[in-house]
Amino acid sequence: MRTIGLIGGMSWESSAEYYRIINQRVRDQLGPLRSAQLLMYSVDFGPVEQAQHAGRWDDAALILEDAARRLQAGGAECLVLCTNTMHLVAPRIEAAVLIPFLHIADAAGAAAVAANTLTVGLLGTAFTMEQDFLKSRLAAQGLTVLVPEADERQAVHRIIYEELCVGVISDTSRQVYQRVIESLAARGAQAIILGCTEIGLLIKPEHSDLPLLDTTELHAQAAVAFALQD
Repeated sequence: MRTIGLIGGMSWESSAEYYRIINQRVRDQLGPLRSAQLLMYSVDFGPVEQAQHAGRWDDAALILEDAARRLQAGGAECLVLCTNTMHLVAPRIEAAVLIPFLHIADAAGAAAVAANTLTVGLLGTAFTMEQDFLKSRLAAQGLTVLVPEADERQAVHRIIYEELCVGVISDTSRQVYQRVIESLAARGAQAIILGCTEIGLLIKPEHSDLPLLDTTELHAQAAVAFALQD
């Protein structure tokens, strides 16, 4: 079994989901007492979040480059960045180490293509919805990516940072997301990519008429597939 390196803490609410999903998948595939070989470097999200909203992406990248190097030095054989937004600096992280970097958009895109849902709605932070670092990677896999309207993006972003990242799960906020999903469906979305690793804490398959592609789940599964491949 290869050792998985997780860069977590952004937020730790979703990083805990990565740990759970990875270990459950390994147990399911190898037996009831089996678990994953993994290392996690969990950063302090406060300085990262401040850098995000101030546009200081170089500062945020330096934090994650350091985490990546520490994981590689500790014996990690691949890197999994447990956040969508910080894939904005994925090239910097990849360049900092020699081990494979498993990109979150590759896992999500492959699932959408496999399901033949080639027009997808993307939910995430404003950074993820409005910038191209994730959308272009999805488009390169043959997907058409729709994002919510400006006021909807603002609401989705606020709920992520003010609620989901601090463990607050609200029925009212779930209804906001459901309305956004309905709007994306009306514009032609065939599936919804939950492009923030916390959204799956709020929106489950039973809350959406469209199929959900949860990046946390899919990314964790990709990590297990890498760890267990021959």
